[in-house]
Amino acid sequence: MNRLIPKIGSAIVTVTVFLFAVFLIAGFNFGYYFVCMLLPIGFIIMEEGFRHECPEDRKVCANIGMVLSAVYAVFVLIVYFTQNTTVFNEQLDEQASKILNFSRGGLMFNYDLLGYGMMALSTFFIGLSIKAETKADKALKYLQIIHGAFFPGCFIMPMTGMFTSMSEGDSGGGIAALVIWCVYFLPIGILSFLHFGKKE
Repeated sequence: MNRLIPKIGSAIVTVTVFLFAVFLIAGFNFGYYFVCMLLPIGFIIMEEGFRHECPEDRKVCANIGMVLSAVYAVFVLIVYFTQNTTVFNEQLDEQASKILNFSRGGLMFNYDLLGYGMMALSTFFIGLSIKAETKADKALKYLQIIHGAFFPGCFIMPMTGMFTSMSEGDSGGGIAALVIWCVYFLPIGILSFLHFGKKE
């Protein structure tokens, strides 16, 4: 069970990241908002598998990574649950739409970036905790560590106001950036699935 459950979590991560990219390119907002609610659940399950198996002298890193993954999950679930409930099901006035509508680049978009910044920090610490013995595991370890480089941008850029152009409908660059992120993160899910699929 200690390997099967994280393997399932890795499968959830892999499938949701792939679908996120497909729905994003297709412009199916409800679809990619929905899979973004499933991604943090799979991510927590997957990363807990690494925390569980890491050596005792790396537990501090792993525990920090798990706490940060929970922070990520809270922010992202709030953002996308809001989109698929309040935003889609209610007629919002202009001011409420600017605040709650993710596509307008307002508060929800900033919360989303903060959440993914926390995810980046989580992968950084979990990556440090992995004791890699195979080439695949070494690739997985360094992909997670390097993913931590997304944190500064996700944390600082919203403070600069550079995303205000989203409110004017200029989201092409944002979509491209998210697709690039998907291409980067998809191997983490695949390699994690293979890692937990190995026999003890």
